Formats: sequence, structure tokens, C-alpha cells
Amino acid sequence: MSEYDLPQSPSDSNEDGPFKVQLASRVLRLPPYLFGRINTLLYEKRRGGSDVIDLGMGNPSDPPEDLVIEKLAEAARDPGNHGYSKSNGILNLRREVASKYVKKYGVRLDPDAEVITCLGSKEGFSHMCLALMGPGDTAIVPSPYFPVHMYAVALAAGNVIALEVADSETFLSNIAYTCQHLYPKPKLLIVNYPHNPSSVAIEPEFYIDVVKLAKKYGFMVISDFAYADVAFEGYQPPSFLAAPGAREVGVEFTTMSKGYNMAGWRVGFCCGNSEMIRGLGVIKGYYDYGMFQAVQVAAIMALRHTDAAVEAQSLIYQKRRDVLVDGLRRIGWDITPPRAGMFVWAKIPEPWSSQMNTMDFAMMLLEQGDVAVSPGSGFGPAGEGYLRLALVENENRLRQAVRQIGRCLDRESKLVKS
Repeated sequence: MSEYDLPQSPSDSNEDGPFKVQLASRVLRLPPYLFGRINTLLYEKRRGGSDVIDLGMGNPSDPPEDLVIEKLAEAARDPGNHGYSKSNGILNLRREVASKYVKKYGVRLDPDAEVITCLGSKEGFSHMCLALMGPGDTAIVPSPYFPVHMYAVALAAGNVIALEVADSETFLSNIAYTCQHLYPKPKLLIVNYPHNPSSVAIEPEFYIDVVKLAKKYGFMVISDFAYADVAFEGYQPPSFLAAPGAREVGVEFTTMSKGYNMAGWRVGFCCGNSEMIRGLGVIKGYYDYGMFQAVQVAAIMALRHTDAAVEAQSLIYQKRRDVLVDGLRRIGWDITPPRAGMFVWAKIPEPWSSQMNTMDFAMMLLEQGDVAVSPGSGFGPAGEGYLRLALVENENRLRQAVRQIGRCLDRESKLVKS
């Protein structure tokens, strides 16, 4: 009798029924994707010929600079760039990231020990959570939260406490309170400024206080600095690493997706505490061989030679912000213009906010107005009553979006009254 002929009990046999795939508990504990309904209807309407204006996803619509694309094409023709790369990134790219930190934030980094490249900051963030978190560990995350901030911790078997970020002083006080009353104390704090989805911005003093709290209560810090390069009217988003002592307690993730219009290229970086960087490198060494080397070569070109283009892109987003905010205000919405980032965080106006939940309101705008937005409830309970609108369309399309939203609400209001 071979090993394949071993007798089975009736309960072990599956010959009479369909094969059953058993997903891991880490997948089963994830909630349904709340943007799924929006995306499904969006695709259906576009297949049916509707010209839907999509303000739902922060997906840049402008291309990278020509010289960056040309460098990518040149590097792709080099046979030496088509093998496996290094999971931590080529040295010249890491040096360029360190150079940017010196020029922009006055922070000196060791490109060997304090900088690592990622396949987009989202990949790096998720793997950093695997390097730091485990069963019984707790992370504090901002609320409303960008989904990966919550669920990368969950996938690493950690627990999450979400604290509202609308007021920075209250957020700091709540961090201290949580550390004083939770046992074991939180192991990790995740901060994200300019904040996605709410666009809340902070001043450098905030990070000084964060470092003090981290040292006092013994937690590590991850700063998600995805919108570092998109700011308006002279505001400069501060780097966590510029705070005294920051590298002793944490790291910062940055990306070339937004300011450089390279979202699909998947170029991100993690900088800061060398031991945390080392842990991320260990995880990445098992999971990947780094990004395509030609992309890394082109990213060096972008970091060296496109500062003016990055500033110009911020001005483009600022003009789009003004068009969208002014337009929504004209139709009765109460909105605070964001100081940075590529989103407008808008409170749903009355009477709609008292008549339907955020998801239903967003679905109505898509079904009846051909405008897709992100419902705030997709970012946790603190987002209920709000919408996130991405500044990814040109000014004329944004004006058209406002007109379509206004007409949609007028029609629906008349139907309700009748």
C-alpha cells in the first residue's frame, strides 16, 4: 500500500463534494471592502457609456516629467538592469533620498543604515508592521484612518486603538491617556500628516511632543508622510525626523506617487531608526528582490532634477482645491480649505446628513449625478457624515462635477418634497 492509498474515515473524504478552500483567519478577520459598492457601480456606469467624474481615488492624472520617462526608457534598454535588484534598493537611490532630507528638512541620514526603498510606501508600511507587531501588541492609529494603517496591524496579528486627529492637542492628550491606562502599553504609534482622508495638518512642535511621549511611554513611531510634497500657500509639512530624538524612536515613509506623479511606478522609501530599518530589510529579504532597477535609475533622475516640477504640481493641486471648494460653497456646503494633500474633506450638508448615511449619499451622487466620491465611513466610524473628494481632475472637470452634484441634489430635493 502506498502513502496515497491510506484508508480514510468517511468524515475525511471529500470525493462526493466540491473542494473547499479554507482561508486563513487573518483574511477572515478583515471587514468587507466598503468602497466596493462605489467601484462596482462606477465600472457599470462607464461600461454603459456614462461619463463619470471620478473623485474617489487619489490617483494622480498628470504624467511624470519627460526627462524621467526618457531616463526610464534608456535604463530599460540596459541589459544590466533586468536582473534581480537589491531588496533595500540601489545605493545611489538611497543616497539621493538622504540628500533630499538634508536639503528640505535639515536631517542627515546614513544611506546604508537609515534608508531603505520600498515597492511603494504601502508595501513598506505593511511589512514594517510585520517586523514590529505580533499577537498581543497594540498600535495607536489616527481616526479617521487610511485603511492600511488599521489593517496592516491586524494582518500582523496586532490590536488597534483609533484616536481622532481633528485637534492635534486632543490627539496628543489621548495618546498619553491611553498609555497611562492600557496594559501592556501600546507598542506603536502611527501618525499621518498631512492626514488622509481629512487633510488635517500640523506644525513642527507636534512632533517634538510625539517624541517626548514615545520616550516616556516606550512606544515606537511610524510617520506616513505620503503628502510631503503637496502643500499650499507657503505651508511646508514638517518631517517627523526633523524633531530632536525622532530617529531614536521611529521611522518615516515617503513616496514618489503624489508630488512626482509616479503612483504606478511604486517607488517609496523608509527612513529613520536603523534597527527598525534593519527589521524591515529582513522581512523584505524574504518577500521581494526590490523594484525594477530601471525604475530606480529613473527615480534618481526625478529626485535630482525635478524640484521645480514638484512645486508646480503643488500649485496645480492648489488651483484645483480652490475651484472645488469655491464651487461647493456656492451650492451651500460648509468646507474648510485644506492646507496640504490632494483631498477635500467635506461635511455632508443638511438636510441630507440627517436623512441618509454617508454611503447612501455617495451612492446617490454616483447614481444620479455621475460623480464618484469616497464615503467617509470607509475610513472608520469617525468618517461618518463626511466625503473625501480627490483633486485628480482638471479645473474644468471639477467645475462640471460641482454642477452635476448641484443638479443631482436639486432633483432629489424636489422628489422628496413631492
